Amino acid sequence: MKYIKTVFTSSLILVLITLFSFGCSAPIKPADLIVTNAHIVTINEDQPRAQAIAVKGEYIIAVGADEQIQKYAGQGTRIIDANGRLLIPGLNDAHVHFLSGGWSLKNLDFRYIRDIRQIQEMVRDRVAAAKPGEVIRGRGWDHELFPDKQWPNKEMLDAVAPEHPVILSRADGHSVWVNSVVIRQSGIHANTPDPHGGTIVRDPQTGEPTGIFKETAQQLLKIESPYPLTKKQHMEMDADALELALEEARRTGVTSIQHLNDYVDLLHDFLDRGKLTARVTFNMWLTDEDAVLAQYDSLRKEYPHENNWLRFGYLKAFMDGTLGSGTALMFRPFEDDPSTAGLPQSPYEELEKKVKAADRNGFQIGIHAIGNKANHWVLNAYEAARKENRKRDSRHRIEHAQILIDEDIPRFRNLGVIASMQPTHCITDKRFAENRLGLDRCRGAYAWRRLLDEGASIAFGTDWPVEPLDPLEGLYASVTRKDRDWEPGEGWFPDQKLSMEEAIRLYTAGSAYAEFMEKRKGRLKKGYLADMVLYDRDLMTLPPEEIMKARVDFTIVGGKIVFDREGVFQ
Repeated sequence: MKYIKTVFTSSLILVLITLFSFGCSAPIKPADLIVTNAHIVTINEDQPRAQAIAVKGEYIIAVGADEQIQKYAGQGTRIIDANGRLLIPGLNDAHVHFLSGGWSLKNLDFRYIRDIRQIQEMVRDRVAAAKPGEVIRGRGWDHELFPDKQWPNKEMLDAVAPEHPVILSRADGHSVWVNSVVIRQSGIHANTPDPHGGTIVRDPQTGEPTGIFKETAQQLLKIESPYPLTKKQHMEMDADALELALEEARRTGVTSIQHLNDYVDLLHDFLDRGKLTARVTFNMWLTDEDAVLAQYDSLRKEYPHENNWLRFGYLKAFMDGTLGSGTALMFRPFEDDPSTAGLPQSPYEELEKKVKAADRNGFQIGIHAIGNKANHWVLNAYEAARKENRKRDSRHRIEHAQILIDEDIPRFRNLGVIASMQPTHCITDKRFAENRLGLDRCRGAYAWRRLLDEGASIAFGTDWPVEPLDPLEGLYASVTRKDRDWEPGEGWFPDQKLSMEEAIRLYTAGSAYAEFMEKRKGRLKKGYLADMVLYDRDLMTLPPEEIMKARVDFTIVGGKIVFDREGVFQ
């Protein structure tokens, strides 16, 4: 593979000078960066394919055939010869817990582990390296992967960590597994009541906590550390986590994120120091309190939609839990546990009140909804707000939109509600979805094809660290609906599969639309921000089972090369 770092072609300059002398064309300013000899999927309906692209500053100045873009080459222009490989717009993760993702790279990671003994050994090793009483943290375990599919308990952690507090988040982040030290420190016992919207899982004989805390019950946990961090230390550790998260984004071609935490000062500091290598839309929490909404309005003015790097987004709320934790809000009980139909995180009336207040003040809203009843309630609240406050281009969102009833699918289009979906949830949850929901309800699960056919707007993301940040896994899930081991057959509900180009569009232009940036981002088009990703192979022609083997060669944000896998420009 060959790359050219700079170009100075005497004959080309001579031709340009001659043309300028005779007034045949206006002077052309040389590009800072050119990618040539590429298979460019532009996601621009007016010019779906191209070979080359020229960038000046932060923006694209031309897209076309190789010979058309050559005129933008000049002294100092960096040229990447793509050798026929795939160039697409930068990936835009519409739903990510970015700082939590960075922290997950520092803590124990149990993703895809099937043997509890392996988790115990990892905890034991971390305890051996820890200071006395130091808190042991980790995430990513999934009881659905265990051979018996049973929830773990505190005794399993007590055996390897009798004196250290241990708190391990389930893969979905909606349940935690703790040891007896944490339960004692929190003062929780058999008579501790379940909080609204949460469950303390209990021993059926004694009523004592088993060590599993779901949803809002996690808030009861009070972990004591003999080594409390100072504010400065905590800020430094957050900065380290953000560094790791940005590094992971660069490596995987993620050039924009829409994240669900409010660490604005840290992001602004990174921006000021030139360390922010992904564009960020940040979100705050849904409320109907006038004073808080006024604060949000000030923040919205400070970081308006016109900003390209750091922008105020939507107001977030939770309507239910998750399918994996058995807390998604359903119209009828789960097939594998008829005692529950999930956990609402608030009464419907409270949800509608907050939605109306935020909508009245012109805010975009995004509400987490997994179960079909939760999605129905959120759509009802958005419809009620529209009736009361009048129709506008609100672009309210449902985060996940995982399980839908037939009647609600056209309502996304009718109400202008964006389905913010994470395709990897499909190939993770399908292992147990039919057992939990039954086959009929699964027809409305992860139904992105049905939503698209109804004219709904969809934005793709990952929910990292719940799922990996790498968009390749989401693209694979979208076009195959198969597990990561390439199971036989046509995939789970194969009628819902997408083409690769459709999946890329939802991960780029779809996500840009969800954050009101569709006129500046999400396409490789003249005048758009120069965010793009060059892969080492062509995803458009690659056999589906090979998709996740692809690698990013270059990640470019605002015309700057922020990731260079082979170190060509270093």
